[in-house]
Parts: sequence; C-alpha cells; structure tokens
Amino acid sequence: MPLTVRCEDGLEVTAIELRELEVRPPLPDFDAELLAAERAAAAGLVADPAPTRALFRRFGVDPTKVRPSNEALLRRVKRGEGLPRINSLVDVGNVLSLLLQVPVGLYDLDRLAGPELVVRRGRAGEGYAGIGKARVNVEGRVCVADSDGPCGNPSGDSERTQITTATMSAAWIYFLPIDETALERTAELVAQYGRGLVRVP
Repeated sequence: MPLTVRCEDGLEVTAIELRELEVRPPLPDFDAELLAAERAAAAGLVADPAPTRALFRRFGVDPTKVRPSNEALLRRVKRGEGLPRINSLVDVGNVLSLLLQVPVGLYDLDRLAGPELVVRRGRAGEGYAGIGKARVNVEGRVCVADSDGPCGNPSGDSERTQITTATMSAAWIYFLPIDETALERTAELVAQYGRGLVRVP
C-alpha cells in the first residue's frame, strides 16, 4: 500500500517514499561525497539553518538547547569529528541534511504501524526510545507519528522504526519544503547508494 504523509498544525514537509532498497554497510565509494560535504560545511558553504531554527522556536523549543539534527551534524563537522557512518542510506541522509541544513527523518516502512505518517505537534506525555538514546520527549514539539504513536522528530528518530541493512522500503522526510533541485539530488544519491526507487507521495 502506498505511503501517505499528512501534516497538521500548519506544518509543511517534503516526503519521499523509497522502495526496493538495498541498504548496505557504509560504502567506500561514498567517501568522496562525504568528504566534499564536510569540506563545504567547514568552509561555511552550506544553506542557512535559520528556517529550521525558526521552526523550532515556533513550537516553543530553543534550538540552541535542543539541536535540530542538521545543526548537530554541522557542529560535529566544524569540531573536526566528521560525519558518522551508519549505513548506505542513512549516510546519504546525513550528507544532504548537512548541505541543505534541513533535518531528515528516515523510517522503515515495514516497521511502521499503518500506511500513514502524520507530522504534528506532540501530545501530552508522548515520547519514544531514541536511537542510542534514552526516552525522547516530544510533547509540544514537532514529531512524526504512525498509528502506534511518535517515531521521530527533527532532532532524532526512534529505535522502533530505524533504518538497518534489512530495510527494503522507507519514508524519507525533510522537515521543511525543499526545492526541485534538492529533490532531484536526493533521488540521484538514493538511487546510486541505496539502490532504491523514489516516489513523492
């Protein structure tokens, strides 16, 4: 069944559905893309993070205390630590998030409850087990949810729906609208390194 992504609370995102993926361990042939992105970030040649910061502030969240994932990646690179290597799809997501300065959420469709994702404000008491983290609180914050509840937000995704080398289909969410050039570049890198087919729901 095709993925449906619905937005509430005046939110706007760019959602992409990925099918027939071949997610592999980090690929050596992705090193050049990774290095180019890190050099661009170190030189300040990335997009302006202000729109993402404005999104956080709109929901009452201080982005200097709760970092958007794109800014966390940028700070990491500027410290000289480099981007983390996770797997072939997540690595592509991190590079594009760094360059575009927009948070990217990735969700394994086979681990989702139901065919619909909703991007909305988190409700009272809502949260989830984060990837490599304790419970992530999303009350009052932007989050992505399926019928079982939240599974991601612009600072980090959930362990429940994380992308692994077993992932064959996924939802990719930019937490802000992106332009056609960025969308085409996303499709190009996913096809090359995730071996996947791209559809915009």
